[in-house]
Amino acid sequence: MIPIKNILVPTDFSEPADAALAYARTLAVEFGSRLHLLHIVPEPNLLPWGSELSTVPFADLLTQTEAAARERLTEKGAALTDLAGRVVIDARIGTPVDRVLDYIDDQHIDLVVMGTHGRGLVGHLLLGSVAERVVRRSPVPVLTVHGVPATVNTKSAPAAHATA
Repeated sequence: MIPIKNILVPTDFSEPADAALAYARTLAVEFGSRLHLLHIVPEPNLLPWGSELSTVPFADLLTQTEAAARERLTEKGAALTDLAGRVVIDARIGTPVDRVLDYIDDQHIDLVVMGTHGRGLVGHLLLGSVAERVVRRSPVPVLTVHGVPATVNTKSAPAAHATA
């Protein structure tokens, strides 16, 4: 059997991310794995110079947002009582795809489980897909999940797709 010691769940706190966490939790319990919860606070790409927003202290805002994300991750981690002592939380600032890939390398992640929003072709073309880019560039297998967490049975389980 392939050892799965570290499972990463990148989360944006959405319903698909919660569905991914439900899958990852089950896998972590079954494999005796450590579960990593990660949130990336995206940096603003462009500052609208000359507008009121250009005077906002973005560094302070990013730091506050990162601290708030850590609090939410801590709450989610505390709810995983069956994984006590095996949950790692982290929040980072940066480009989501790059930071997730850095985390995979830094923490020796064996499997990534992440939610997808299923926006459709137009939404994908306009907004892109963090999950798709992670799947394409990840050095480890990625399990993508969309839908809301459900009782796991063959009729109501959220869809999941494994890629290597």
